Amino acid sequence: MDLNAVNSMNYEEFVDIFGNVVEKCPLITGAIWSKCPFSSVADLEASIYEFIDSLPSSGKEGILRCHPDLAGRELMSGTLTPESLNEQNQAGLTSLSQTDREALNVLNSQYKTKFVFPFVICAKMSDKSQIIEELKSRLQNNRDEELGIGIAEVKKICHLRLQDIFLKVIPTKL
Repeated sequence: MDLNAVNSMNYEEFVDIFGNVVEKCPLITGAIWSKCPFSSVADLEASIYEFIDSLPSSGKEGILRCHPDLAGRELMSGTLTPESLNEQNQAGLTSLSQTDREALNVLNSQYKTKFVFPFVICAKMSDKSQIIEELKSRLQNNRDEELGIGIAEVKKICHLRLQDIFLKVIPTKL
C-alpha cells in the first residue's frame, strides 16, 4: 500500500487505520479525511495539527483528557489502548517498583488537581526517570503553559504513531 491507497480509502477504512493517532480522538481523523488526497505523510500530519490548533482551549483540554495517567488506573486494569501500552512499556512504566508507582500516582494526582487534565508527555521519547522529573518540573507551570506543552506533546505522540503506521502498513512509500 502507498499514499495513493491511503488517499483512496473510504471514511471507515481511514478512521480504522488512523483513528488513534491522537489518543481516543477518532473524530479528529474523521474530520481530516475530507482533506484527501494528501500529497505526503507530512501533509496528512499537518492537517491533523491544523485541526488541533484550530480548536478552542476547551477542545484542546478535551484532547488532553483523553490521555491516560502514566502508569495509572488504565494500565493497572489492562484498558490502555495498544498504542499507549506500547509507549508506556518502552518508557519503563509497565515495570515500576511499588515506590515509583506510588510516587508517580501522587504526582499525577497533584497535576490533575492543579490543571484539571492529565499530564501528557511523549513517553516513547522518555524514560521513567525523565518522566518523573518532567512531571515535577511542569507542576510549576501555569495552566496556559501546560495546555501548550501538553498539546505539543500530543503532536509528538501523533507524529510517532503516524510513523509506526506507515512503517507497518505502508513500508515501501515513506
